[in-house]
Amino acid sequence: MIDTIKEQVFYKSLIVLAVENITKRFSGVIALNNVSMEFHAGKVNAILGENGAGKSTLMKILSGVYSDYEGRILYKNNPVTFASVREAQDRGIAIIHQELNLIPYLTIQENIFLGREIVNALGLLNKKAMKAKTVVLLQRLELNLDPDTLVLDLKVGQQQLIEIAKALLNESDVIIMDEPTSAISDKESEILFGIMHELKKQNKTIVYISHKLDELFRIADRYIVMRDGCLIESGDFQRINRDDLIQKMVGRKINLIQKHGVSGSQKEEVLRVDNLCLKHEERSTVNVLKNISFRLSVGEIVGLFGLMGAGRTELMETLFGLHPKRSSGAIYVQGKLSTFRSPSDAIKAGIALVPEDRKKDGLVLGLDVRTNICLASLEEMEQGFWLTNNRESTLAQKYIGELSIKTSSEKQSAKNLSGGNQQKIVIAKWLAKEPKILLLDEPTRGVDVGAKNEIYKLIVELSKAGMAIIMVSSELPEIFAVSDRVLVMSEGSLTAEIPIDQASEHNI
Repeated sequence: MIDTIKEQVFYKSLIVLAVENITKRFSGVIALNNVSMEFHAGKVNAILGENGAGKSTLMKILSGVYSDYEGRILYKNNPVTFASVREAQDRGIAIIHQELNLIPYLTIQENIFLGREIVNALGLLNKKAMKAKTVVLLQRLELNLDPDTLVLDLKVGQQQLIEIAKALLNESDVIIMDEPTSAISDKESEILFGIMHELKKQNKTIVYISHKLDELFRIADRYIVMRDGCLIESGDFQRINRDDLIQKMVGRKINLIQKHGVSGSQKEEVLRVDNLCLKHEERSTVNVLKNISFRLSVGEIVGLFGLMGAGRTELMETLFGLHPKRSSGAIYVQGKLSTFRSPSDAIKAGIALVPEDRKKDGLVLGLDVRTNICLASLEEMEQGFWLTNNRESTLAQKYIGELSIKTSSEKQSAKNLSGGNQQKIVIAKWLAKEPKILLLDEPTRGVDVGAKNEIYKLIVELSKAGMAIIMVSSELPEIFAVSDRVLVMSEGSLTAEIPIDQASEHNI
């Protein structure tokens, strides 16, 4: 009897956080349906599911973002309610949001301490103490940045690390991580995994959401699968394999795309880049890109890999005409020397860019699906001086069907769609222009395994139809899955060019 009681007390001590019968509705639509689950201390509790499964909604309830829901939260065996994020933080629950929750015109230091400022005995801001603490946090993340740097001057990956620093500021008992590695490279991910290992030793509870199954099999202790707002199954990660996990997530078997054969090697050259350089935005004597030269053939998929800060995004932006005053070198499209004074010139030459940050640079979130798809093709939608609804609707319906965009209608707001469907809208917008060259900067960032597979399939089909593609990715399995050739960048230089049949994780 005593042993049984001890066992029950021990088991309860493991469950620091739990939810019981949580239901959440948005305008009559059920986002969470009677969900109950437990999160164990000293473990990485991984929540898996497709976009729209309800993972982020549940995390927002746990962290105080949403306070109106049915059911209850148990924290350290006691029922709790959080009216705000601050209340949850004060009780020991911190969250790293998938959608960056930073204020761009404040500094790194100001963002980290926003709402949690250190004050002196007179009630004045103790900037010296806050700066010292910020430096320690940045060093812990191996992030060599000045605390007084404005967030708007940081790349997406660096901003993601600042989000992580915010969560580490308070020594919270529960740390919720919603897609923390979606915008950072393998090197930065390894730093985060090291920190997570330390937190586990301290018996902290880590709730972890990620679409990267390879990393989950490395770091997670427990899996919790959600689908369509419901709990499907939970268990020990060591007792399930990848295929079974995917099938539980999507409700069907998925055959992951793997490109076979090499395209473009013997085909006509469509893009040639010679000695492309890009000066630093503020320090004109420093080059961000240094004498980049490569070729791209019709129907070829080139994977572009490098660590954060290597210059991958800057290269894509320069090829798209975004930095004309700071760039030099030569770009030839179909053998013709091309000078891009703006993205409009690049578009006219047949180049399209799907940007890294789809919400900031790829979509107008307040507009509907139809309008977003048609944004790059407004001239083709005109009749006289007016845009025609029929032409817009026809174009939107074409790509909603061809790309399997899941939306209630073409008039649904883009902001209400899942990440995978939002990405498909951005791709559709550019496919409508029928480009010769498609630049993809992290095309599957923050999307689930099912949507990833659909995007891979689309990329391969476009290459078969003759489109030349450059794809930036921080995920080597993604590079290996669809590329014909790999370009490797480091510190603004092109350091290797490797045929896919010779490419390996080690040599890249």
